[in-house]
Amino acid sequence: MQHSLSIALSSAALLILVFLLAAKVSMDNGYVGLGERDFNNGKFNSVGGSQRNALLSEIKERHRGLLQYYTGSAWGFSLKYRKGPADRGLGLEDDTFSRTLEKIDEVHVKALNTGAGSAAAAAGCEELRSMRHFEFLGSGYTKLVLKGVLSNGTAVALKSVNPQGVDMKRCAEGFGDVEGCFRLVSYKLIKEIALLQRLQHPNVVKLQGHCYTSDPGLRVTAVLELGSPLEMIQLLQTPWEERFRVCMSLVKLLHYLASSPLGSVCLLDFQPRQFVVVDGELKLSDIDDAVAGELSCREDRDCTLQFPTRNFSSPCSADGQCRGLNEKRNLYNAFRYFFTYLLPHRAPPTLQPLLDGIMNSTGDLSSGINRTLEAFQEILHLYKSGQYLQNMSSSLLKDYVLLKGFRTKESNDYKCWPSYKQQSCLLSVHDMKEAAGICNSHSQCQGFTVDQQKTWTGRSLASFRSGFSDLIPDVNSAIYVKKGAGFRATA
Repeated sequence: MQHSLSIALSSAALLILVFLLAAKVSMDNGYVGLGERDFNNGKFNSVGGSQRNALLSEIKERHRGLLQYYTGSAWGFSLKYRKGPADRGLGLEDDTFSRTLEKIDEVHVKALNTGAGSAAAAAGCEELRSMRHFEFLGSGYTKLVLKGVLSNGTAVALKSVNPQGVDMKRCAEGFGDVEGCFRLVSYKLIKEIALLQRLQHPNVVKLQGHCYTSDPGLRVTAVLELGSPLEMIQLLQTPWEERFRVCMSLVKLLHYLASSPLGSVCLLDFQPRQFVVVDGELKLSDIDDAVAGELSCREDRDCTLQFPTRNFSSPCSADGQCRGLNEKRNLYNAFRYFFTYLLPHRAPPTLQPLLDGIMNSTGDLSSGINRTLEAFQEILHLYKSGQYLQNMSSSLLKDYVLLKGFRTKESNDYKCWPSYKQQSCLLSVHDMKEAAGICNSHSQCQGFTVDQQKTWTGRSLASFRSGFSDLIPDVNSAIYVKKGAGFRATA
């Protein structure tokens, strides 16, 4: 996910953009005018049946892998896979090849259009065709991500197959059929749409809609809730309260995935880049590498998790399942990639023992996700209620003069870390006693200002200052100035 680029496009812009990129891939890789191949409309003219069957076999294998996400009472119908001539290793004529793909398309279109949440996710092909302006957000091995705006003004993320991605290029080099490779590579995106229809949770991005069309060829686009990329370096510089929120969002997500509508779900690609932030909440946005269901086993040694520095195991159950292995993998990865960096640093000292307990129990997996969620909820309660503050005396405020109905002129002042603003000292406080205690601990501080701003926990934001030169009337603000500090009010 790199640059940011605005693109102005006309009707059917998204589909045309992807189609043109696909054409560029075919030309860049020498797939046009080679003599023995003709890829007009993405079809073979003289490629051998074995190569064609190999591609079709790959597509069918991906098709079978998706059926588990469609079947069940939630879908209102059952899908079954029938073996055809290709599965017996026989050659296929062009019309049979095409018809087989059409039948597979029909299955997915029916499943996605009748899946859970499909009615609420109304943005579809017609909505995409009416869009005019797109902004490039990023690209990866499989997918291209653009920003678009729906007719109601909602900004969304649009995911489609990346025609210049590694997956597409490898397929095209192996099979020589750009259109067929679009079908093959798009299955990861189809899987993501199907998973998002089933896995609806506050910490999973919302599926706003999708487009599945085969004109020209197979084109799949997911319309998703728009978020900001999770930037770990920036997050490390934020106040502990915000870092704790990200970690707690992750724990709530993993608690849901441990017993989701699809059963236990494992996130095989567990990296910060798989997540976005929406209004301060962490949300899983890249879910195509998720796997539903526990690993099958014959004996206990089949249920082993291997990490660079630790190994863990679960017993093989009587029914041949590695029970709890998905939960352990998810939780330990949360410890590796999130808790280690975000959770303990610069936390309130009185909460540190509880945080150390979480670090220990998730680092050695002595506790499961239920106990971990309970521990997070306990810390949140202590923090929001102010019970973590010990021996905080009301006498701290006796050295301050209260000026109600005033605020200071916006300007940079002394810095503290971590602050909600880089050029000043803006911190969250439970009450004015805590603010006074913080000010007393800063040698530069001569007072602080509070207004009606609140953090996600309901705490007030206090701006700590080294001086007060210009006071401006504001009925929603108050200033606490140390006795003896000079200031002047501005009418």
